[in-house]
Amino acid sequence: MLPVKQFVNFIEQNALFTPGSKILAAVSGGMDSVLMAHLLKQAGYTFGIAHCNFQLRGDEALRDQAFCNDLANQFRVPFHTVNFDTRNYAAENKISVQMAARELRYQWFGAVSQRSDYQVIALAHHQNDTIETILLNLTRGTGIAGLHGILPQNGNLVRPLLFLNRDAIATIIAQNKLDYVEDSSNASAKYARNKIRLEVIPKLKELNPALEKTFENNLKHFRDLETLLENQVSVLSQTIIKHGQDGNYLLLDEVRQLNPMRLLLFKLLQPYGFNETAVDDLISALDKHSGRVFESTAYSLVLDRDRLILEKRKTSGHEAVLIAEKTHEVHYGNYKLTVLHDDSPLIIKDNPLALSVDAALLKFPLTLRVWQEGDYFYPLGMKGRKKLSDFFINQKLSLNQKEEVPVLVNGNGEVMWVGGYRPDERYKVNDNTKKVTIFELYKLR
Repeated sequence: MLPVKQFVNFIEQNALFTPGSKILAAVSGGMDSVLMAHLLKQAGYTFGIAHCNFQLRGDEALRDQAFCNDLANQFRVPFHTVNFDTRNYAAENKISVQMAARELRYQWFGAVSQRSDYQVIALAHHQNDTIETILLNLTRGTGIAGLHGILPQNGNLVRPLLFLNRDAIATIIAQNKLDYVEDSSNASAKYARNKIRLEVIPKLKELNPALEKTFENNLKHFRDLETLLENQVSVLSQTIIKHGQDGNYLLLDEVRQLNPMRLLLFKLLQPYGFNETAVDDLISALDKHSGRVFESTAYSLVLDRDRLILEKRKTSGHEAVLIAEKTHEVHYGNYKLTVLHDDSPLIIKDNPLALSVDAALLKFPLTLRVWQEGDYFYPLGMKGRKKLSDFFINQKLSLNQKEEVPVLVNGNGEVMWVGGYRPDERYKVNDNTKKVTIFELYKLR
């Protein structure tokens, strides 16, 4: 017997959708999503089935696609499916295959929902998925938001199976003799999430057999703490961020009284794009000389004598320019950049507007763009890497001047040249260089 009553109660308690909602159910063919589809059918909801073929598992993927089509026919509900060239998408966007699959499916779910008027997208995550997510977040580093796990609802994404754990789902599937298909990649510990599922959680369950129940209780505490923190920060933001005629600012005396300072200051500045590293740098500079500038992609914080001045960054407005392998000339802001390929290992010296690099190291397309927060490079002739933000401070560049500097970036994301100032040590011409590419900047006005 299916747990239809518990299913409906969970949906109603979390206001996931109503009996009149039109639901797009994401079904892979595995036991979790198959059970969700059966519960939606038994509870009388209006839904369609959506299935993605990522073309990563050959005939097995075709089997899954056919199974989901048959399931939709059995339920007499609409079936939506798509074939993705996942590996090509991952290569083009320089992301992992797993991240590519995630981006592709959510983009497609959104498109299908809009086209066919589905109000919500139902995903078959369960309690063990939440545990895996929390452990994964802790492994990679997380704030309190990373501890609340997978939420029952996030926008139009809903997860009506979060009242069940994996063992309960397997028992229900077996007792009701429901057919499903098994994804062979789930048995591989190659991926981080699978490694946690297959190797870490079983060890934790040896210490605590009721692991899922313990995590469920902890999640309630974490979510309450997150709500408490957000409410506190919202009230604090209205008092500590002043709005003057010459812009917004925070008084240093009030910042120093924040407790805990790092957490509260980060939460206050997070909406303006400042990350934890920037906040750490700011705290370490609070009692030093004024004049330091800290920047996010959209805002800057200027450390004044008795205040932190928060202002929107004045951007150059220059759009990034892509440089293909056969490109010979591009324009960027007030500059023209020429590109010359030469068979002789020519080294350009004493000309900050010209650069010669080892052509074998180039990954096209290159990008000519404005600097971004987090950019770093290995300045030629120096040891170690340096943030561009620190490099600009050493060069005594103003905010506006920094926005005009063209930064040449390799196709692998590495900064090769801070145009007009310093090339990167990693791309210099050496005795093993067989061919060089020469870049030269010309000021147009």
